[in-house]
Amino acid sequence: MPPVTGPATLDQPLIPTLRRFLPYLWPKDQPGARLRIAAAMMLVLCSKLVQVFGAAYTLKYAVDRMAGGDRGVATLVVLLVVAYAASRFGTTLFDNLRNAVFERVGQDATRRLAADVFRHLHGLSLRFHLERRTGAVTKVVERGTKSIDTMLYFLLFNIAPTLLELVLVLGIFWHSFGVWLVAATVAMVAVYIWFTRMVTDWRNALRVKMNDLDTGAVAHAVDSLLNFETVKYFGAEEREARRYETAVDAYARAATKSENSLAWLNVGQAAITNTMLGGGMAYVAWGWSRGSFSAGDVVFVSTLLAQLFRPLDLLGMVYRTIRQGAIDMGSMFALVDTPAEIVDAPGAPALAVARGHVRFEGVSFGYDAGRPILHGLDLDVPAGTTLAVVGSSGAGKSTLARLLYRFYDVDGGRITIDGQDIAAVTQASLRATIGIVPQDTVLFNDTIGYNIAYGREGSGEDEVRRAAAGAAIAGFIERQPDGYDTRVGERGLKLSGGEKQRVAIARTLLKNPPILILDEATSALDSRTEADILATLEQVERGRTTIVIAHRLSTVVHADQIVVLDGGQVAERGSHAELLRRGGLYAAMWARQASERDEALAAAE
Repeated sequence: MPPVTGPATLDQPLIPTLRRFLPYLWPKDQPGARLRIAAAMMLVLCSKLVQVFGAAYTLKYAVDRMAGGDRGVATLVVLLVVAYAASRFGTTLFDNLRNAVFERVGQDATRRLAADVFRHLHGLSLRFHLERRTGAVTKVVERGTKSIDTMLYFLLFNIAPTLLELVLVLGIFWHSFGVWLVAATVAMVAVYIWFTRMVTDWRNALRVKMNDLDTGAVAHAVDSLLNFETVKYFGAEEREARRYETAVDAYARAATKSENSLAWLNVGQAAITNTMLGGGMAYVAWGWSRGSFSAGDVVFVSTLLAQLFRPLDLLGMVYRTIRQGAIDMGSMFALVDTPAEIVDAPGAPALAVARGHVRFEGVSFGYDAGRPILHGLDLDVPAGTTLAVVGSSGAGKSTLARLLYRFYDVDGGRITIDGQDIAAVTQASLRATIGIVPQDTVLFNDTIGYNIAYGREGSGEDEVRRAAAGAAIAGFIERQPDGYDTRVGERGLKLSGGEKQRVAIARTLLKNPPILILDEATSALDSRTEADILATLEQVERGRTTIVIAHRLSTVVHADQIVVLDGGQVAERGSHAELLRRGGLYAAMWARQASERDEALAAAE
């Protein structure tokens, strides 16, 4: 699995990266986009032709007429000067028309690529997201998508037009001034490009370090803010601020060094271009002294070289931007190339649920090869019944829910629903069949109505209200000033634990799945709230195949079957009464929890 948070490298190949992006820029199914690109390139050609031939020649001819000393050609000179100004305006007009025509293409390409990356991220396994820092991943995607538009602009509208202009200028120099001026111009451009690349590669190394420090600072900031409760619990606000300040200070020092290096690039470039400008004009002036060239030719050469230097002066920034863009896009494409651990089998059918009979048949599983969790586990949950899974922490209880959702594939055995192996059906149909009320309900930072409606796409307002009523939270919602438009805050922290659990129940009711998982849904609640939630959950369980994962045994006494896990295996199974009569692990756990409840009540009195 390629890392996405490590340092980027300067040897990120440019051509393969651009080749990956070309299908987004030149989409086969969008002739309109191709037409826009062709029109933009035609405008580029018009701009350069007007700039080279219109502006330079009109100014040359105007100076030649003025140098002749004939005042009778004043009208012609005025017209030539006006034509020169019109040529300069035409160049600006064509450039801006080009931008307007191409902008839609660039934005569409960026949109499609960003959407594909986001879709791929959601398709990756739970293991990938648990091992990556969200802030770093989002920064990689942000940089990669933002670099696209800039790279396209420079490649299509700076480098390509500059090459065209260079060819035109060299042709004019060859025809009008001979091989020496052509050779000097080619030499100047070669030295300029060599110097720019050398210095820019040095600067890129500084920028890579700067970006890595920036990514680390952002990732730490996001991680710290997401866990602000923990920070406050331990009074670590100042500690977190110092850590962030240290990260930002390292970034600032790297950024200062990177920006200061720009001065060396600018000075070197200016020395090369002005040497060429002075030499070229001196050569033409020498030719004028010998009668080979006119006075206007001095202005002509100066104009052509000055126009050529303008895009060349940006070459350092262009080269750096393209190289940095290749690095950023390469990191983003590394995300795209990260294979999904859990994939549908070729031609996998949708899961067809008639009754909802769930079976775990000889299931073995471990998150790591050297740390097995489940060992040949057998569970049978007949349709419409409730199975409770209890046991000590680390026994593998919550792992069952992740395996049933197929967040991971089993190492051995299989899991079936109505006789169908869940590894052989589509993940979308499998997850549409199952609903869950998790131990830690995380809500979107949106409204209560949105969070309930998330249970089923396209659900109407009346359906949301009925689900809220079924979860016994409708009264609470209606008492809020904004009703169903009440914002729940980051991760739902504006709601209490019981309110969040009821929202989760309402969301699951709206989904209306035939199979239900209750993963320690009341473990974080007080006794009174827990009793209320349990009553609601028992209503929800009716008619569904339900797996209850619990730590508090008092919450599962109603289950049709109770399974005690110990070391990843079934140690006991039976009803509540049967397990108590057996006097085994379950009975010992029941006695211990009853004793803890009695002690808590005595302490409260």
